[in-house]
Amino acid sequence: MDEEENGKVAAAASATTGGGGGGAPEIPKKSLFRYNSPLVQVGLIGVVCFCCPGMFNALSGMGGAGQLDPTASNNALTALYTTFAVFGIMGGGIYNILGPHMTLFAGCSTYVLYAGSFLYYNHYQHQAFVVVAGGLLGIGAGLLWAAQGAIMTSYPPHGRKGTYISMFWSIFNMGGVIGGLIPFVLNFHRTKAASVNDATYIGFMVFMSVGMIISLGILHPSRVIRDDGSSCTNIKYSSVSTEVVEILKLFLNWKMLLMVPASWASNFFYSYQFNNVNGVLFNLRTRGLNNVFYWGAQMIGSVFVGYLMDFSFKSRRARGLLGISVVALLGTAIWGGGLAKQLGYSRHHEPEVKLDFKDSEFAGPFVLYFSYGLLDAMFQSMVYWVIGALADDSEVLSRYAGFYKGVQSAGAAVSWQVDAHNAPFLSQLIVNWTLCTISYPLLAVLVIMAVKDEDGEDGGGEGKGKSVMPALH
Repeated sequence: MDEEENGKVAAAASATTGGGGGGAPEIPKKSLFRYNSPLVQVGLIGVVCFCCPGMFNALSGMGGAGQLDPTASNNALTALYTTFAVFGIMGGGIYNILGPHMTLFAGCSTYVLYAGSFLYYNHYQHQAFVVVAGGLLGIGAGLLWAAQGAIMTSYPPHGRKGTYISMFWSIFNMGGVIGGLIPFVLNFHRTKAASVNDATYIGFMVFMSVGMIISLGILHPSRVIRDDGSSCTNIKYSSVSTEVVEILKLFLNWKMLLMVPASWASNFFYSYQFNNVNGVLFNLRTRGLNNVFYWGAQMIGSVFVGYLMDFSFKSRRARGLLGISVVALLGTAIWGGGLAKQLGYSRHHEPEVKLDFKDSEFAGPFVLYFSYGLLDAMFQSMVYWVIGALADDSEVLSRYAGFYKGVQSAGAAVSWQVDAHNAPFLSQLIVNWTLCTISYPLLAVLVIMAVKDEDGEDGGGEGKGKSVMPALH
């Protein structure tokens, strides 16, 4: 670290401790709604993601973004996840340089453009604007999710990271629940409709615009103080050269390499679940209703995993291994149920009549789709908990989260093109199941080798303002 960076650290440390030479950190006043507390700030980033990615999830979850022909949506999502893969990895460094305001505001603005592009497509059927908007959204999403990852994993106290992750995930996925109601209500009487109406896309744009404004209320991590007086980071702003070097190091970091299969798998299944389960089996209005429960299931799954990984054992390592084991068992059961259903139809033999929520045959496929949402949240909450256990500083965790989102998005880009090229439904299911299964033992190895149990951390639940890991080399 050079003299300039040392000066930043010293200045931040002085500010955190009240400016006095080396005393104990100043304990903030106890208040549930203290604005610079981790609880309020993680809640705010949850609201931002409720409005932007939450509504995007509802839009994508309708299958083909609400269009009869999913080709335009598939191509836009391929462009999205291609740029997301690049800017997801770079996003942590950009966040460290620009801070949360500029990073989040820029990221949120691209969500509004993307929803607007489908409003345009509803009238003119030109793919170019939709695909370009998708590529721009990939850039914005990379910025937003790198910032979100840093905030969600570094702001909470050590022993409550799972709880904060589940709180964020619940708020965020409420966006998918509300977003699912928009097409369901606005298209309720259009059982034979091919594409959703204009009001659906306008509703999404309004929510996304609100999220863009709320993002300006997120504080820089150096200003966020935990209840024990510790700061989330001592670095005010980083430099371009520092971030380039540190991001490149991630590709040789054994911890990140062990996470690659889980990162790749964690969005790979969306194209299969949204297009080939929800989009193929159900009619338009029922797809919207299904998404209400798909994202609602995520709230349940994240709370369940958060509890397991924060409160099940005193040992942090034991909690991590238990969480991974439970997700592995439930995931195997859910994919097994998916296989049983998938054997009944294929790309070349789709059901002749799409199910409506009033049909007697609706219950079984609905429970399967609900379970897919449950598994998604459990899987991703588990991965985020592991990331949060690897370090404690916002600067480091923003890079880790960015790497995770970058690899995740590269996998998603591939998966949407796999579906666009009409890969068999059964093959897609088997690949998704295999990727998830490979991830579990590798994450277990990572927890065993890299997650340490330090005295006083596992029981008290308060951060100590230091990394839980040795210095990274």
